[in-house]
Amino acid sequence: MIAKSLREFRRSLIWWTIGISAFMAMYLSIYPNISGNPDLYGAQALAKFPGALRDLMGGLQDMTSGLGYLQSVVYQLFVPMLFTVCAMLIANRAIAQPEEAGTLELVVTLPVDRRRLLLQRFAAFALGLLAVAVITLLVTWALAESVALGVGLDRLVAAHTGVYLVGLFFGSVTLAAGAASGRRAPSLALGGVWAVLGYVVVTVGQNVEAIAWLKWISPFHYYATGRPLYQGLPAGDYLVLAGAIAVLVLTAVLAFDRRDIGV
Repeated sequence: MIAKSLREFRRSLIWWTIGISAFMAMYLSIYPNISGNPDLYGAQALAKFPGALRDLMGGLQDMTSGLGYLQSVVYQLFVPMLFTVCAMLIANRAIAQPEEAGTLELVVTLPVDRRRLLLQRFAAFALGLLAVAVITLLVTWALAESVALGVGLDRLVAAHTGVYLVGLFFGSVTLAAGAASGRRAPSLALGGVWAVLGYVVVTVGQNVEAIAWLKWISPFHYYATGRPLYQGLPAGDYLVLAGAIAVLVLTAVLAFDRRDIGV
């Protein structure tokens, strides 16, 4: 079932890998132009931006440095969100989409345990997303070396691991919602709203006391707070994300196992 599911996901996985790699190539290729213009992209110039915008982009570090550029332009917002959307769309194809299409009913009539079926679909989704993460990491590393970004592979691995876990988290949210409801739209909506609000809470909302406490339920807090590009792998924060993913998968298993899906 894992191999079959990967075959079902392969076209989406290939296109997402190409798309994210193209994004990396586009933005990293212009780094030499950015680093050569400190008057426009240095720390003093970026300090003139509105505070809310700087918060939204993770503080807008000195973009003339390799670390600052990667953090502000690549790993702060755009790549985590690309992985999040990719993960949610693929996870939605695991349960909710085939159920709405009527093909899942045929599968569950076979002598296959529902819990095993869901876990295998999750495993295929997780492996597929991991393949996207590994390939795009290698592309990023090659591009970083070609433009002399000055960021070590270990720091790229630390940041990319966090991006993968954030994507896996929201994919697991979508999977659990799909397992509970059997509907694509509500599953995507839940993950999408959580992703947007979760990001806002840990960026713009960090200076708003009324909502600042919500950071603890945002996966972006556990990804961004450890500053993996600057400080390396934040093992404790990533373990929290991994634990949350395990809880979501367990929730999906229980919901799918108990629900009547029309057979």
